Amino acid sequence: MSIKMRILLSLVMLLIIAYLCTAFTIFNKKPVGMLCTEIEVTTKDSTFSDLFTARSITDILKQNKLNPIGKDIDSVSTLLMERELSQNPLIDNVECYKTPSGKIRIDISQKTPVLRVFNGYGENFLVDNKGSIMPIVASNAFHLPVVTGQASKSYCAGKLYELGIFLQKDAFWRAQVEQINVVAGNNIEIVPRVGDHIIYLGQLDDYEKKLRRVEKFYTKALNKIGWNKYERINVELSNQIICTKK
Repeated sequence: MSIKMRILLSLVMLLIIAYLCTAFTIFNKKPVGMLCTEIEVTTKDSTFSDLFTARSITDILKQNKLNPIGKDIDSVSTLLMERELSQNPLIDNVECYKTPSGKIRIDISQKTPVLRVFNGYGENFLVDNKGSIMPIVASNAFHLPVVTGQASKSYCAGKLYELGIFLQKDAFWRAQVEQINVVAGNNIEIVPRVGDHIIYLGQLDDYEKKLRRVEKFYTKALNKIGWNKYERINVELSNQIICTKK
């Protein structure tokens, strides 16, 4: 290729690059004084999908004088909006950002409850998968193990929440556990959905091993002799299952 052709090609390439840069700048240039026209809300799960809508989020922002609708988009602080919305006890993470068309986009990740507590101290609350206390939401419709008895907030958000995580991840026990009752000394009783008996775990130490023993006992024994033969299955002691007949 001759020197003249190389120079010509170089000039053409420079012109193309200059055109693309100019076009990109023009088409992406935001008009001066653009007003915010809309709030778009996306929730990354459906735990509380009926709570976090564009309308409900706008109401929260209005109450805190952060409503962006009708304001110059440049004057809107998405950082302040994130800080305010992140204080909601049902929100795990929130991201707010502006779109080129003058909208505010809000992406919300919700907390996931693992236990529902109605304790003997008159307290009603949820415990999420990070060990945080959440308020009861009347509109929720999920199936969670119900915790009763002497279950303090500190105990539920500590040791007991670890059991809640296990139950959430284990398909068998997630379907089987209906109620967790905390008795004196933080000993644990479990009321199953299937079978007319109580599972006594005692302390939560080695709870996973204890529940695995019960699962094997279900398979090898109760499936043959009947699920209502015993009123109590005690797995408090290592490698033992003590059953009390009705």
